[in-house]
Amino acid sequence: MHGKWYDDACGTAFALELIGERWSLLIVREMMFGPRRFTDLRAGLPGISAKVLSERLEGLEKAGIVQRQLLPPPAATQVYGLTEWGLMADEVIMELGRWAAHSPLHDPTLPLSAASLMLSFRTMFDAARADGLVMTVGIRVGDEAFNIQIANDNLHAARGAAAQAEVTFSAPVASAIAGAVYGKIPLTDLAPAGLQVSGDLGAAAAFIDLFHLPKKIARRGAGTI
Repeated sequence: MHGKWYDDACGTAFALELIGERWSLLIVREMMFGPRRFTDLRAGLPGISAKVLSERLEGLEKAGIVQRQLLPPPAATQVYGLTEWGLMADEVIMELGRWAAHSPLHDPTLPLSAASLMLSFRTMFDAARADGLVMTVGIRVGDEAFNIQIANDNLHAARGAAAQAEVTFSAPVASAIAGAVYGKIPLTDLAPAGLQVSGDLGAAAAFIDLFHLPKKIARRGAGTI
């Protein structure tokens, strides 16, 4: 029930009661690009146990954020997806990520899931740099495929293979693609990590230039920011 943790009417306090437990918000993040199987969620969050994932999913379902669905045959598999209200949390997640990326303690080289990478593109997209650019980009992380459409200074990202992409980035793990996009590491240097880029290399460079991490805030003393 509302108020069980904080006894506070503030909407922020209520939001923390809903998604403030460890892993909850990241579970929501993993479903931002469509419903996922239990095993998919565990793969995207390798540090979570099956027990904790089950508990968090149950709590999110009771709160009206997550709903269970049964895929039609031949899959006939149970998946977890966000409700319409749950999907509204995407702006919250992106703003939190944008805010936290200013910290000098943020380490962009740590592992991240495919969904996290795609959400980061929506978060860090620089519309000013995309002036007049029209492009379709494919992203493949392991067995997961995504497509990005850039037009009218907007970026739309969705799950599914890209049709007639100008360029496609493929890698076994998302961090290899993040290294190219955010670390600006030369593509050839990331080949040992499994990064493959097919298509127009000029389009690849133009895509990479659309994303830049924000300037870090100055630290004011030991242990403080």
